[in-house]
Amino acid sequence: MSSQSQKSLSRLKRKIRVRKKIRGASDRPRLNIFKSAKHIYAQLIDDTNGSTLASVSTLLDAVNDDLKYTGNIEAAKKVGASIAKVALEKGITSVVFDRNGFLYHGRIKALADAARENGLSF
Repeated sequence: MSSQSQKSLSRLKRKIRVRKKIRGASDRPRLNIFKSAKHIYAQLIDDTNGSTLASVSTLLDAVNDDLKYTGNIEAAKKVGASIAKVALEKGITSVVFDRNGFLYHGRIKALADAARENGLSF
């Protein structure tokens, strides 16, 4: 097995293990994170209704207007601040953090810290 497929398999196992314990509701939605090499995405998801309440990514012009590169920690901080701002506008102050199988460091940690600094609690 190649190292890339082993890495993907390990992430999938972590994702399943974490997702068994996490559920988002309308009063406390799930903050789901996904990262690729070039971008980072954040969604607020209500699992009881199966709907996405808000979404922010580095693809949005409001986020990436002054970024030189959208796949780094600075971009993750901007996405975290933006998702917190959108959540507070919708009256959401508390969320359940879903790191989607990614390890909690680097861009994932930067996004979470920026969301906390801008008013979300999890």
